[in-house]
Amino acid sequence: MRRTPRQQDLLGRLTAVVVAEGFAEATLDDLARSLRCSKTTLYALAPSKQELVVEVVRAWFREATAQVEAHLAEEPHPGRRVTAYLEAVAAQLSGLSRAFLDDLAAFAPADAVYRRNTEAAADRIRALIAEGIEAGALRPVDAAFAAEMVAATMFDIQRGRLFARLGLSDAEAYAALAGFVEQSLTA
Repeated sequence: MRRTPRQQDLLGRLTAVVVAEGFAEATLDDLARSLRCSKTTLYALAPSKQELVVEVVRAWFREATAQVEAHLAEEPHPGRRVTAYLEAVAAQLSGLSRAFLDDLAAFAPADAVYRRNTEAAADRIRALIAEGIEAGALRPVDAAFAAEMVAATMFDIQRGRLFARLGLSDAEAYAALAGFVEQSLTA
């Protein structure tokens, strides 16, 4: 859907509110009041609160992905690119409130967006590990297996399992994963 600059601005401001405060308890009236707009203005972004939440989650992931890729582009060393990627993901996730992450996990359509983005990130990790091995910067391990292990951890992070077991936020878990991967794979 093509949005006007005003709608883009509103979606950005709405995203900031939702990732800071969560969305399960917020009504459209609450969101409109917080953004100083009408509910009709919000309905121009999506026809229901549920669809609006999905739009917000998609918008957040689009921006986060762009930021992660920009950070990765600044890292030329093939042995550091996996770590740089995971650290950039951790930095993006650090801005998300626990309320937002809990609401995300509890709302299947939004959680599905998170899952699709985690799958894309896992694919990106597979490619980065293979590139690092091919360049001789990472140990010659089975790239597919190493990537699957990283991906499995990423999915546990996405599902909230590491938070439940270890008390680590998603950002903290990604930062720990980055350190583990670097120590494990560096040639």
